[in-house]
Amino acid sequence: MSRARAVRQRVPAPVVDLALVVVAAVDAWLNMWEHTRLGVGLAAVGCAALAFRRRSPLAVFLLTLPVALMQDVSVAALVALFTLAERSRDRRLLAVCAALAAVASSTPWPLAAVDRTMTLVFFVYGLATAAAPVLFGQLLQAQRDLARRLAEIEEAKEHERTLHAQAVLARERAQLAREMHDVVSHQVSLIAVRAGALQVATKDVDAREAARTIRSLSVTTLDELRTMVTLLRASGGHTTELTPQPTLADLRRLVESSGTHAELSGELPPAVGTPAQRALYRTVQEALTNVRKHAPGATAYVTLWQDGDDVGVTVTNTAATRPSLSLPGSQQGLVGLRERADILHGTLEAGATAEGGYRVRLRIPLAAD
Repeated sequence: MSRARAVRQRVPAPVVDLALVVVAAVDAWLNMWEHTRLGVGLAAVGCAALAFRRRSPLAVFLLTLPVALMQDVSVAALVALFTLAERSRDRRLLAVCAALAAVASSTPWPLAAVDRTMTLVFFVYGLATAAAPVLFGQLLQAQRDLARRLAEIEEAKEHERTLHAQAVLARERAQLAREMHDVVSHQVSLIAVRAGALQVATKDVDAREAARTIRSLSVTTLDELRTMVTLLRASGGHTTELTPQPTLADLRRLVESSGTHAELSGELPPAVGTPAQRALYRTVQEALTNVRKHAPGATAYVTLWQDGDDVGVTVTNTAATRPSLSLPGSQQGLVGLRERADILHGTLEAGATAEGGYRVRLRIPLAAD
């Protein structure tokens, strides 16, 4: 069937219609019962009408009925009926037209004595003959509908794949932004704090100038990082973690290298899942970074704890003992921590303490994954 369709697509429609007109005319001339002037005229009109079968299939079919009346099986009437069935969705109309074609082919012409039995036999035969082009036309119509539907489905799938790729890219960008903030900002802010302390403490002019330059570059880097993080997070969402990622085994080293007076206490069971370990680590990292930036000289207390089926960490710092350095912030730290907590069905609380310090508290289920 696909090969026949390809052939039809290669042959121009006017050529096909002209060929059908010729075939129908030859068939009518060879198989007409009587070549009367009226009969030949009606047959000529019916055969010529096939040239317009694509524009007015019903009218063309009605014009071919006289041809069917004058011979047993009329090619013109069958072609017109096929065209009508291929283009019409009105099955009642098709049934009526098939019955008309059967009546025309079974009616004696010229009118004479009617043998009812033979007429009924011819009618059944004509009805079966007329049903063939109707069914074939409907089959082609269904094939076209199916091909069109498959094309729409494929287009929808392609659109869905494009949307999925865009969503994955957006989530990766959001995750990259979070990792940039958690890792790069942590290290650069530590450099800026140390450079600022060296600038204040040293008496060597060259060392003071070098420290000032380092601190200035660090501040600029943090400011540019904030812009990049904002752009990357603009179209992002939740995603899977990027690798490699730190765990609780790296927590003590993080506290010791934080650049603040920090104490780590408590422990968690080995059953804590990897995503939960990462969330705990990032919470401590962000909290200690904020202590360095906003509470110089403060002491931070990092406490790991378990409460029933939940585990968590609390980072509390005392009030600052000296003025804080003017360092830019990405404004995404606590937002990122809350997103991590939401992903793991946990909660994050952050706020000032009555003593002038600050507390960050993360609670997540033990079996979070």
